[in-house]
Amino acid sequence: MTRSWDAATYHRVSAPQVEWAERVLERLPLDGDETVLDAGCGSGRVTALLLERLPRGRVVAVDSDAAMVEHAREALDPGRATVFQSDLTELELDEPVDAAFSNAVFHWIADHDALFTRLHTALRPGGRLVAQCGGRGNVARLHRAATEVASEEPYAEHLAGWRGPWNFAGAEETAERLERAGFTEIETWLEPYPVTPPDPTTFLRTVCLGPPLEQLPEELRAGYVDAVQERCGTELDYVRLNIDAKKRR
Repeated sequence: MTRSWDAATYHRVSAPQVEWAERVLERLPLDGDETVLDAGCGSGRVTALLLERLPRGRVVAVDSDAAMVEHAREALDPGRATVFQSDLTELELDEPVDAAFSNAVFHWIADHDALFTRLHTALRPGGRLVAQCGGRGNVARLHRAATEVASEEPYAEHLAGWRGPWNFAGAEETAERLERAGFTEIETWLEPYPVTPPDPTTFLRTVCLGPPLEQLPEELRAGYVDAVQERCGTELDYVRLNIDAKKRR
């Protein structure tokens, strides 16, 4: 799934994503001199945290959105971070990396089999994949509200049949896909993680409701966000899918 992002606003409001990423990075063992893939680098805010763990290493940062790539290039040291645009299911690297990290990205990708195959290919033998994304049941209350509002006027004219593009997979099916891709030492688990963003309206508009908003005319967008927020509240019922796996040596 490719969508257009407001990279600068995302960078500003993505405190929840940074909090998740800090915990995911704790699971990634690093000596500090590795080359690590940031699979879905976004605005570069989390990539900067990864670089702090690599004082003698470097990052290959990839995102499918042009605005995110541009923002990340401006935010990161070009001597230590190579940033480029690519769909992760079509990822090709000049050289394999020592590890792959990803935060809040994989649920935007419909084909997880293709995704994990590409990530497996990108790793050196013995390389580790550590990731987290939206999992089964993620923000269910929000999506129920978004779908209900989308079915009502004046929004239904533009959003008829809208259900959302996300792929919120379960732990068991994800483990099976990782195994099919060639990974070993696989651990996958779901983790409820409720979040109340500091600026809920801007967060909903920028992070959560981009796909339906792109289909609405400008004059209806603010009303749609307000209507969804009124129904779902300010606390978002996030469920995170955690992934740890390794490529055989």
